[in-house]
Amino acid sequence: MRERNGVRFAASGLCAWLLVCVTSPLRAAEEVERADLVEVDGAKLFVELRGADAAAPVLLWLHGGPGGAERPLFRQFNGELERDLVVAYLDQRGAGRSFDADADPARLTIAQHLKDLDRVVDHLRESFDERRVALIGHSWGSALGLLYAAEHPGKVSAFVGAAQVVAPREAQARELAFLTAEADRFDDEEALVALTEIGPAPYDDVGEVLSAEQLSERFGGLFHRPPNRWKIVLRGLWRGDATPWELYRIIRGNRVSLEAMHAELLTLDLRASVRRVTVPVCMLLGRHDRHADAKLAEEYFLQLAAPKKTLVWFEHSAHNLQFEEPVRFNREVRSCLGRTERAAEPSR
Repeated sequence: MRERNGVRFAASGLCAWLLVCVTSPLRAAEEVERADLVEVDGAKLFVELRGADAAAPVLLWLHGGPGGAERPLFRQFNGELERDLVVAYLDQRGAGRSFDADADPARLTIAQHLKDLDRVVDHLRESFDERRVALIGHSWGSALGLLYAAEHPGKVSAFVGAAQVVAPREAQARELAFLTAEADRFDDEEALVALTEIGPAPYDDVGEVLSAEQLSERFGGLFHRPPNRWKIVLRGLWRGDATPWELYRIIRGNRVSLEAMHAELLTLDLRASVRRVTVPVCMLLGRHDRHADAKLAEEYFLQLAAPKKTLVWFEHSAHNLQFEEPVRFNREVRSCLGRTERAAEPSR
């Protein structure tokens, strides 16, 4: 009888345990896949949100330019970060899907971008019940992100700067010196003629900015190893990261933003405006970056005061390190944010 009662007791216990398991399953990760329009000061800012788990920390991407809507490229090359982070891709005012052909270009200022960013950060904090979010910025986006982190440290958990912009006026002078030396070294008559047309730094207009950028790419200072752009565009269209009809908006938005902000950017110098931040800082720099000038960024990093600082060099990259060395880049970003790479899902 005892044995029978014991069996009955064990069976009833097993049933109760199974009932608990069925009615109270372990929490399944809630995937994030949506697009938001965040309204601020007469503009609607497009934010794409992706992540394998809605409970993961939030990372906000800030693209370069200004006006360079890199969202499709970030997703194509750095989308693996979505495995263990909720990644928000912002098209800044005047860029990509936030571009408005009827908008006043005079609204494109550093102050307005900072105000826009604050609204987007608050939107993310409210949406995911987060006290703070991490920021990662490329080129112009790195300057915007660091300015914001200095101004709103209570809303930022960490800052990652890729191809950190510090002082555009000085960067232009260093870039021109590099280009002139390379054109002389290779006896490149075409480049020497182009440099004569550009003239001395700082560049007078956006046309000169773009001409110098083309020469930087020619001599490995923008991309250390130039990619197949058509392959990248076609892959992005096939993946659905961008549509054929928005390519014009991307190109147009970049030009409008550059023209609107060119003069103001020449007054930007983080060495004077951001000497200290109270959030952890990581700088990821391409050894061959001559566009923003990686050495200038290193000099600034050494003088910047922060509770924790990390500098990582990418030896095989220039200004676009996140696209040239994406596997390592994604790994270093995870390390900066204290995250480890999540194991890949088994193939089915």
